[in-house]
Amino acid sequence: MNPWVLLDSAPVPGNGGELHLYRRGDEYSIKLAGGSELMNSRVHGSEDALAERACARLADTPQPRLLVGGLGMGFTLAAALRRLGEQAGVDVAEVVPAVVAWNREWLGACADHPLQDARVKLHEVDVANLLRSSRQTYDAILLDVDNGPEGLTRRENDWLYSLNGLNAAYAALRPRGVLAVWSAGPDQRFSQRLRKTGFMAEETRVRAHGSKGARHIIWIARRGV
Repeated sequence: MNPWVLLDSAPVPGNGGELHLYRRGDEYSIKLAGGSELMNSRVHGSEDALAERACARLADTPQPRLLVGGLGMGFTLAAALRRLGEQAGVDVAEVVPAVVAWNREWLGACADHPLQDARVKLHEVDVANLLRSSRQTYDAILLDVDNGPEGLTRRENDWLYSLNGLNAAYAALRPRGVLAVWSAGPDQRFSQRLRKTGFMAEETRVRAHGSKGARHIIWIARRGV
């Protein structure tokens, strides 16, 4: 078997450690320094499902506007673009500049170069900044940030999944807007916080890779009118 080759390393803002980008043949992996794999180019079924299930609820929205929190390897963004019409607009927030650079240099082909789509506007900022400054701006918000509510890389990410963060997401959504959240595992307290914020939420388990691999969690939460 081909060995993994380290292509690049980058610090995570906010003392969140260091990310390492590896390649083995045509496979890529992003790992947290110390060995925990955060994402792999061959395992993205749950990221695809996150976008597909959220966008399915926008079928009757003529010019949907979305916010994707976390670029990763681009699979969530690419899956959303496949489900959206030409009149859609998608803001993408990525806090690690190197992740953007890796997508432009190495990872773009994995997800068919979603950053090159004219519907996409990239923001190299913490998605929390966009949530705090938005009021009834988005029809859907997709959060594929860190490891979900139980984060691994940045303590600042905890805010996204707190009551304050969920209230900000609720305010940033238009009436009947959708909040979709990816997580590596279940979190009953997060489900309770969604309901306390006012979201009507459903939780599903999705395989990481087709019918195989780890079971990840997706919350689809809808704002009221």
